Amino acid sequence: MPREAGGADVLTALRTATAAEHEQVESVLALMDPRLRRDRLVAVLTRLHAFWTAAEAGLDRWAGREPADAATVGWSRRRRAHLFADDLQALGAVRDHLPTPRLSPVEDTDQALGRLYVLEGSTLGGTFITRHLATLPGLGPGARVGAFSPYGTETGAMWHAYRRVTRERVATGGDAARLVDAARDTFGALAVWVAPLGAAS
Repeated sequence: MPREAGGADVLTALRTATAAEHEQVESVLALMDPRLRRDRLVAVLTRLHAFWTAAEAGLDRWAGREPADAATVGWSRRRRAHLFADDLQALGAVRDHLPTPRLSPVEDTDQALGRLYVLEGSTLGGTFITRHLATLPGLGPGARVGAFSPYGTETGAMWHAYRRVTRERVATGGDAARLVDAARDTFGALAVWVAPLGAAS
């Protein structure tokens, strides 16, 4: 198993380095709340749509410069901003056009994989969120939400592919510290971006 300079597996380092921000984001979003209402879900989806739009724009620019690396990680299959937009439309939400957050540029493949750790990692818990949302009567009719679990039965395979590419990147000379820093930066930006949801709840 590839190791980074300090001796730890890069995926372990990513999980450890982002644990606090991960917990903060989950707490603010509160998507597993059994009292979750439709208006609250719309507010969450609106914030996440704006964040994913900004995050994916940076990755698209990277993919334009490094198409082989983007293909290796399957970037074209991993876009989800449009799914948040589809969910908002399905919920009959009046689109609140938030400005997109300002994120750090993605300068290379190490930073791209760091950002993707945050975006792709959310699909694992997303399968549980999707099942939970389907049980909530307070969301009303038409509340089919797909952005949290975009891969369906392929969720595990897509996550495994990301982990494999990331470990191989580090094993062949990638900068693990740069990768981890990009993940922390992305998670930190997400925590700041969703913070108003906590204040409003």
